[in-house]
Amino acid sequence: MPDVSRRGFIRNGLLGLGGLYVTSALTGCGSDDDDSLGFGSFDHGVASGDPLADSVILWTRVTPSDSAAETVRLSWEVADNAEFNNVLAEGSGEAHISRDFTVKVDVRGLSPDTQYYYRFRTAAAVSTVGKTRTLPDLTSEHLTLAVVSCSNYPAGYFHVYAELAKRDLDLVLHLGDYIYEYGAGGYASEQAAAMGRESVPAGELFTLDDYRARYAQYRSDADLQAVHASAPFLVVWDDHEIANDTYDGGAENHNEGEGDFNERKLAAMRAYFEWLPIRPDGAMSSDELAMPSSIYRQFEWGDLVNLLMLDTRNEARAKPLVITDYFDATSGAFDFEGLFADINDPSRQLLGSAQLDWLRSAMASSSATWQLLGQQVLMGQMYLPFAIATQQLAIPDYAELGALAQLAARAQAGDPTLADEELTYLQANQDRLTPEVVALLQAPAVPYNLDAWDGYGAAREAVYQIARETNAKLVVLAGDTHNAWASELSDAAGNTVGVELATSSVSSPGLEEYLAIPAPAYAQTEAGIVDLVAGLKYLNAGDRGFLLLDITRERVEAQWEFVSSVKAAGYQLQAERGQTMQVQAANPAKLV
Repeated sequence: MPDVSRRGFIRNGLLGLGGLYVTSALTGCGSDDDDSLGFGSFDHGVASGDPLADSVILWTRVTPSDSAAETVRLSWEVADNAEFNNVLAEGSGEAHISRDFTVKVDVRGLSPDTQYYYRFRTAAAVSTVGKTRTLPDLTSEHLTLAVVSCSNYPAGYFHVYAELAKRDLDLVLHLGDYIYEYGAGGYASEQAAAMGRESVPAGELFTLDDYRARYAQYRSDADLQAVHASAPFLVVWDDHEIANDTYDGGAENHNEGEGDFNERKLAAMRAYFEWLPIRPDGAMSSDELAMPSSIYRQFEWGDLVNLLMLDTRNEARAKPLVITDYFDATSGAFDFEGLFADINDPSRQLLGSAQLDWLRSAMASSSATWQLLGQQVLMGQMYLPFAIATQQLAIPDYAELGALAQLAARAQAGDPTLADEELTYLQANQDRLTPEVVALLQAPAVPYNLDAWDGYGAAREAVYQIARETNAKLVVLAGDTHNAWASELSDAAGNTVGVELATSSVSSPGLEEYLAIPAPAYAQTEAGIVDLVAGLKYLNAGDRGFLLLDITRERVEAQWEFVSSVKAAGYQLQAERGQTMQVQAANPAKLV
């Protein structure tokens, strides 16, 4: 494939995808008696997304009754009640094989800040009724939304989705890793067969058919269908919608023997736009579609919240740094100077100049009380001691050896306050403080995850500068890590900027697996990491769950909730593991 810009590649490659119809609300219109509807069922449910003050995207997929069919005609209705005795908008169109029989409807002319119900029909079936809403236009006093991320089908049941479907939510934000690209037996699939959740197709995803089949499997899940039908979604992709640790031009989970990466990326993006209720750019009809060159976009909840959905993955991301590259294979020395120079290299992009300019303009022109960034990876600085970040010492061992080193330093300085038992303990354990251990204890802290904003220090400072320039009450939302976090954000000079609230995963395992933390040690480990990381105020390192935000002009209240297990068919909420924190408008960079 010729060397083309990322924007041109996506736009040219996705032109003609189609599948979006425009319907206008007509108060008092009658039902559609179209007897030419085709035959098919709605096996993958319904969904809505990207609401504006006067419109919303509706989504469904038709499973044709005839496996040889290339089109199936269907109709849709929008009403102000679940009984559909007052239909406000309706229309009909075709689900086409070229779009994997998916359909999107842009319903326009709706009233602001209003709840609606919708459904689809064929001659053979009526879909589940979905509930959606529009955004407030001028003013609003309250917003309730859920934040989710990292839903891995073979890793466990989607109990998080089941729980959210019971809640009365205005919006659901999915911050990426909606699907995973690995084959059966891959990442987090150890119990998939026992749960009846082995990946389909069985191989890793490379082609358009592969990605479509994986979305079909995920969208067959009853809990995922239920949460989509309960509220409109705002979605952004992360890496696993394409391949692990995707960046501009490649991915960790792609090699030359697996074909052209750009072709794989195009296939993945096309399937994403087919299967998710995301709004394409520009004016569309059933025959023509200008696909977006980017997915960063803005949603204004009246004058209360300016919600900006960012793309930190596919817009301009430089190849992530790899910490092992800074070890000298001969001497075993670590190049700390080289690592930090590369982290803070201003040429290493994460958002890219176009997205950064858009972000600056969107924040500067907003009069909303709160500025929310819906994006993928942790922005807060998560620097861990070198020995822990490189997994050369476990957290308890690091703490014990650190305390021992402090005793040794006090003894060497002739500290007269040392107790006899401390001296006895030091004498018995002095030999544990080898030169190698002392070097590990004295080494600078380093990022535990260079795929996050910690690997792009200059790019993070650029966002912080925008927040300071616009005097924003900034709340950053994140997913990706599979764990729940809350941090107070500061720039490199120590100026407070805002807060970050990160959700746990729907089903993917987190730090408890990465750091091999046993369940009885969760609380101790979490407290230890919070103590070690500047600005970190909360961590859940071992549970799957979601984040709820309740927003008023005075405060943003964050509530983390967790399910008992994703491996068992049933679940309960773990009240003892939940957490609630607030950020006040009067002190918007402080978590309480």
